Amino acid sequence: MSLDEQEERVDLTPYQVAGELAGIIKLVDEFYLNMDTLPEAKTIRNMHPADLAESRKKLTYFLCGWLGGPRLFQEHYGPISIPGAHKRFPIGYEERDAWLLCMQRAITVQPYSDQFKDYLFAALSIPAERVRQVNTGEV
Repeated sequence: MSLDEQEERVDLTPYQVAGELAGIIKLVDEFYLNMDTLPEAKTIRNMHPADLAESRKKLTYFLCGWLGGPRLFQEHYGPISIPGAHKRFPIGYEERDAWLLCMQRAITVQPYSDQFKDYLFAALSIPAERVRQVNTGEV
């Protein structure tokens, strides 16, 4: 079944449409490649350790559960609050936008339909904005 055919099925979760664990790993790998190479992402890259292996694993596990798949993050790390997990970092508009740029470029090169790409980016923009709001004291 093609990706377009998968996306038209209402019984599939976004996790399945994204390619399950293997597809999410590809998305996360591309995301961190962007973070490593885009000049706009230098500030947020510096918020991460030099070795991104654990960061990759955490984002992959989080996205699996968040997209309706297995709750790997909770199984390995326990409960998570995305704003709480990022509270120690100074995240404002510039940092939020850099994160979203890395993710947008990562989504763009995935073999998803344009409709799913738009959905995924819009969905990920919500927690990114929430982190910014919490970190700047707006909420």
